Amino acid sequence: MVQSPLQSLLSGRELLLQEIPSEYHDSLYEAAIYTTKGIENGQCRRCGNDDERLLARFPHQVCGTECLYCRKCIMMGRVSACSLLYGWGGKPIEWNAASARLKWNGTLSSSQAEASKAIVQAVQNRSELLVWAVCGAGKTEMVFAGIEEALKDGKRVCIAAPRTDVILELEPRLKAVFPNMPVIALHGQSTEKHAFAPLVLSTVHQLLRYQDAFDVMIIDEVDAFPFSFDRSLQFAAEKAGKRNSTRIYLTATPSLVFQQSYKKGMLPGVVLPARFHRKPIPVPELRWGGNWQRSLRKGRIPAPLSSWLTAIIQKDEPFLIFFPHIALMEQALPLIKRMIPSIDSVHAEDPERREKVLKLRSGELQGLLTTTILERGVTIPRLNVAVIGAENEIFTEAALVQIAGRVGRSREYPSGEVVFYHYGKTEEMLASIQQIIRMNEEAGRRGLLD
Repeated sequence: MVQSPLQSLLSGRELLLQEIPSEYHDSLYEAAIYTTKGIENGQCRRCGNDDERLLARFPHQVCGTECLYCRKCIMMGRVSACSLLYGWGGKPIEWNAASARLKWNGTLSSSQAEASKAIVQAVQNRSELLVWAVCGAGKTEMVFAGIEEALKDGKRVCIAAPRTDVILELEPRLKAVFPNMPVIALHGQSTEKHAFAPLVLSTVHQLLRYQDAFDVMIIDEVDAFPFSFDRSLQFAAEKAGKRNSTRIYLTATPSLVFQQSYKKGMLPGVVLPARFHRKPIPVPELRWGGNWQRSLRKGRIPAPLSSWLTAIIQKDEPFLIFFPHIALMEQALPLIKRMIPSIDSVHAEDPERREKVLKLRSGELQGLLTTTILERGVTIPRLNVAVIGAENEIFTEAALVQIAGRVGRSREYPSGEVVFYHYGKTEEMLASIQQIIRMNEEAGRRGLLD
């Protein structure tokens, strides 16, 4: 796989001039380079924003006008009406198909094999597919064969996810099973943003820089925030794929739109109601938490939580406690530390988030207090989970199902406690429990449980 630096940089991307290293500027007039306007017909080419409230004008010395610019994606560099986005219109980069060979010694369960076969067929047919698989079903292993099929056929593949944590966890696994294939991971702190690879792992935010790049788009956790709520990220994922690209949607908690499309036959799909280790998903328990916020304000751990923590200490098992707000979590941290010194807290803006999760996994910490940032992408053996204030609106049905899905994920420890402490039951709590029960029952009916 040999290419010029400029070809490597711009293949499948559209970049502003300031995003391109200055040593390449003199080469931007080559016939293979194309340009397009940053804003055209009132829409930002990069993020798709056409909301007049998020478009503004400024006195621009370069064009000498009150120039229109996009406020929606300003953090990635200003796109204005006079901006040019540069892309590669020349010969596509090719790679040695033999180097795409999958090296994985694991085996798939019968339901995983069914999903894997469906994914391979979607790659071959350039079609869409919904993979509705419970937390812990082993979605990553299911896509291996499909990725191999695509790469061997000269197709470029992207696995996108809403959160950096997921990309960081996927990176070593994909590099291990495709050791002879260039793999890059793109996120906010990535050092590989100028590199080319046939297999790309990316947060959906980074897809804003891509255009007609991928033959296969695998979107993990398609229901997750912020992807499910941000139209610009959905636009980015759409334009990053080629016009006839394969699109695989992976989720344990599909939105109502996806569920209805699947049930009406409008979206092909496969449902995996069982985990790879053939044990049922632990069903959450509802427990009265009392006025837990008042207890914290008075400098006390809520009594029900204190009892739960005492039992966890005796078992010497790791745990996560989910809080609806950072302030409440930070209020609780020093109180719980009196009981268990080896704990810490984590949230989305915590620069040490990854290191703290690693400490929990290694046993250096026994527990973490967390916001919903750890509801996905975390696998820790023997884990127990509690939710404080489960009545809060942030704990949707999908969020609670994902939180419960952190428990019992390993073959050696397929069980554990999931407790929702509440100050009044909500429909979301009850619906999340019913969803888990339904999946367990479906898995039993299909003979997928031991």
